[in-house]
Formats: sequence, C-alpha cells, structure tokens
Amino acid sequence: MSVAPFLIGPMQTGRLVILDPDGAEHVLEGSSPGPEATIRIHDRRILRRMMVLPDLYLGEGYMDGTLTIEAGTLYDVLDFYACNLMPLAATANARTASSSSRQDNIVGTAQANIAHHYDLNKSLFELFLDPDLQYSCAYFASSEDSLEDAQANKKKWLTKKLLLEPGMRVLDIGSGWGGLALHLAEAADVEVVGVTLSKEQCSVAQDRARAAGLDNKVTFKLLDYREEDGQFDRIVSVGMFEHVGQAHYDEFFQKISDLMTSDGVCLLHSIGRMAPPGLAVTWINKYIFPGGYTPSLSETIAAAERAGLWITDIEILRLHYAETLKEWHRRFQLNRDKAKSLYDERFCRMWEFYLQICEVAFRRLNWMVFQVQISNALETVPLTRSYLTQRDSE
Repeated sequence: MSVAPFLIGPMQTGRLVILDPDGAEHVLEGSSPGPEATIRIHDRRILRRMMVLPDLYLGEGYMDGTLTIEAGTLYDVLDFYACNLMPLAATANARTASSSSRQDNIVGTAQANIAHHYDLNKSLFELFLDPDLQYSCAYFASSEDSLEDAQANKKKWLTKKLLLEPGMRVLDIGSGWGGLALHLAEAADVEVVGVTLSKEQCSVAQDRARAAGLDNKVTFKLLDYREEDGQFDRIVSVGMFEHVGQAHYDEFFQKISDLMTSDGVCLLHSIGRMAPPGLAVTWINKYIFPGGYTPSLSETIAAAERAGLWITDIEILRLHYAETLKEWHRRFQLNRDKAKSLYDERFCRMWEFYLQICEVAFRRLNWMVFQVQISNALETVPLTRSYLTQRDSE
C-alpha cells in the first residue's frame, strides 16, 4: 500500500523510514538534516487511518503496538512529524471535528472530564513529579536548576505577582494537590480557599493542609469555581484555564470579576498558543484531557476585556514547559516498571507518548505558557514591575 496519500508536499527536514505490513520500505526525506527514525506499521488499517487523521492514529498505533519504533526514538518520530507533517494533521482535524465538539464543560460535565485525568492514582504522579506534586510548567531561572528548584521558583514568582499582604483572602482555582495554596499561606500569611473538581486531589490537599498545621488558614473544596460565591482579594489559577473551553471564556472572566474585590488582583497561568484560535489536538483530547483546549492569547485577552477587566501584566514562558516535560519523561522512564504495575503496558505507552508529543509541541510548534495579571481597577497594580525584584524574601 502506497503512503503517497499521506504526503502533502516535499518534506522540510530529517528522514523517516516507514516499513509497511507487506515489508515494503517508504522513505520520507527532507532537504536539510533533522530528526531521523524508522517505524514499522504492523496493521494495514492503521496505515490507512493515518492517511486520514495522523494526529489521532499515530498515537493510537503506538499505544496499541501496531506501530513500533525500529530505529531512533519515539521523540525522533514525533519531532519529524512536527517539522513536516503537522499541516496535514491540521487539515484533517478541520475536516473531521469542530473546535468546540469536545468542550462541553458545563457544571457537572466538567467534573467528569477532570476526573478522567486527575483522579488517576496519586502514586502514578509521584513517579515523575517533584515531591510537592507541582503538575504545571516550572520556571527555570538557570539551566542548572533541578526540577525541584524550578518548581520552587514558579511558586515564588507567582507569589510576587499576586502582590500579597498578610490577612488577604486568596482563591486558588484548580488547586491540584495543594502545593501552591500551602506555599501562599505560609509565605505570605494569607487565607487560601482552593477549589478543584478532582476528588483525589482534594482529598490529598486536605490531608497535606492538616499535616502542615495549616488547615486553619487553607481550605480545599470539591467545587466548580462557578459555584463559589465568596469575595477574594486575590485569585490565582494555574493550569486550569486549559480545561475551561472556548464557549465558557466569557463566563470564566465574568466570574473572576464577580469574585474579586474592587481592588483585587488575579493571576492566570495557562498553556497557550502563539497563533490565532484553532482546534484541539485530537489524540490529547481523546486520551489525556477530554474537554481541553489550548487557548490563543488573543481570544483570552478579548474575553477578559469583554468582562471589563484590566490586563496589567503579561509574561510569555517559551521553553520552560519543554524543559519541564523533558524532566518528567526522564523520571517516568526511570520508574516505568512501577507505572506498569499500577496500570499496564498500553497505559505506559500512552503516557510516554503524551509527555513527548507535548514536549515536541513546545519546542517545534506554537505552544507556550502565558501568565496574565488581571485587575478590576486601573490603579491596583504598581506602575512599574520593580516589585518583582524588591520582594525577593518571599
């Protein structure tokens, strides 16, 4: 079976050899050096499906073992794909799915989507995350930083941007395993309410607060942020906005405005894309983050503006998440046998595909992380960014 329909033009870089089920060899070669790999496709159906929707079936083939790596690494294959074949994936996605078809994140449905990923066994995440279980982009101030250093940097940086004062009330939307909320309470002497839709994460966070003696200052709730009705001086959300969905952006920012005091500050930390609004990645949407969507900065800012909010600062983190994912994958591989004992081989292959395709996306495609500081009032935030260097003791 020819792979010609899989091609949309000359390759740009690198070399990929495809061995089909009949043993025939097909070579895709770019005009400049780049990633090189050889894959073997054991099932003719996978080859046909990859021609229609490579974004989905490349991952499914690897998970199921009907696509194996004969030379090079999975990363090399994904790197070649990102450099040369992403336009085909984008075209195929546009033909087969609408951008909002899997983003039904209404109250109730959103919890089911979150549970799919975040209610996995905590022991799995302990195999590759830092001890504080920070499951978002780290902040590498130096190439010498360990993952632990970089995640500590991230928490300190967020603390500075929130302009915290003792006694303030802080809402952490998407509070995860509680590490950031506990850090804020201890470092800045504030009261924190964390809300999450993950039963597993909420339970772990509550236990951590009690163990740290901070349960009088930090409260974790299993609650949709849209059902919170308090008033807060500060709001922080890290790694949650990706689960909101385009159709709910106006609702999200209006709720932020309603929950913040008149002189409140919100800090939104999210994966984003350096491109106009587009489609979700089909494989990731199906297997990793159902209901997820990578927002463009333009649609994010537009929704905040429609809610009457001030954008007071924006920082773009480019390769920080690529380095984070690289280290997560390294640690996962060191503990792969333990992960297999928790789940199975197919799950391990899914997880390594997830970590590596995301790293490639941050290195080769248009993915990045943005931190957007938001306020209700024009004069709330200082006129210069000097406060970020003046508060090094936090």
